[in-house]
Amino acid sequence: MAGQINNQDMLALQSYVMAQDGQKYAQLHDDTVMIDITHSNLVQRHIELRFDKHEKIEELKFRIHRQTGTPPDYQKLLIKQAGQVIGEIGPDDSKMIGFYGIESGMEVHCVDLNPYSASANGGYEDVSKIKKYKMSDEEYEKRKGTLRDWAKKQKQKDATFTLERHAKEHAAMVEANRYYKQTGEAPPGFSFVDGKLTADPKDEENIAPPGTETVEGMEVGNRCEVQPGARRGTVMFVGEIEEIGAGHWVGVKFDEPVGMTNGTVKKTGKVVFDAGGENMGGFIRGKNVKVGDFPERDLMDELEDSDEDEL
Repeated sequence: MAGQINNQDMLALQSYVMAQDGQKYAQLHDDTVMIDITHSNLVQRHIELRFDKHEKIEELKFRIHRQTGTPPDYQKLLIKQAGQVIGEIGPDDSKMIGFYGIESGMEVHCVDLNPYSASANGGYEDVSKIKKYKMSDEEYEKRKGTLRDWAKKQKQKDATFTLERHAKEHAAMVEANRYYKQTGEAPPGFSFVDGKLTADPKDEENIAPPGTETVEGMEVGNRCEVQPGARRGTVMFVGEIEEIGAGHWVGVKFDEPVGMTNGTVKKTGKVVFDAGGENMGGFIRGKNVKVGDFPERDLMDELEDSDEDEL
């Protein structure tokens, strides 16, 4: 049956593994042994240590302590071969490792006898036991050198700066550099300025953010119709929302769940207005909003894909 290994293949695999191990151990000095160290509390840990047969058991215990955290006085050391216990290391730490006939490829299994061991019950391996640090938003706000701090500084230099736009520009630059390395030419939309690959300026970069004139005549409580989709609703907010972009925005509570928010700025949690439910609200540029006599209706028009004028 496909996927199964027959006895002949298994024997061949075992012979190959033994040959590989033999080749590895053959490179060792006659008095040097490579020992696998396992631990009763560290089931996911596999340690391979090299010793000279003339080193004392004291050194073996010391290195096990350093690797596992179990002090020598709490170590019970069992000698294993092929997974089977073939002996136990006695309490005399002055004896040499070679006294016990330990050879390369054998295993020394450490049983931690400390009832209060920190490694017991997955203490060193179960990440669910680790208390995770959570920083409050207020503390993060005060910290310097963070992504938020950097974004604030960029915002001071350019009022139109947003992390979303920066991420898109960075991704585009990475792709442009990849294209240049493959072709030796600047990709469309990029040019060399002073020998440096640079994105060509876009017309919209020279346009000021939407001002008060874009929301003129719009007031909280007005009925409105929003494009795309001729979606109807009620104006709940008119003004600036720095967290999502420079310029003026219109906050709309839709009659149906056809929006992209509940009235909260997703990335900061700032509540601008209460839309009454998920996808019942939207932050829209004034050019896409028309106020007037737009009564609520039952028919939902098919929506086109949204763009950056709505968040």
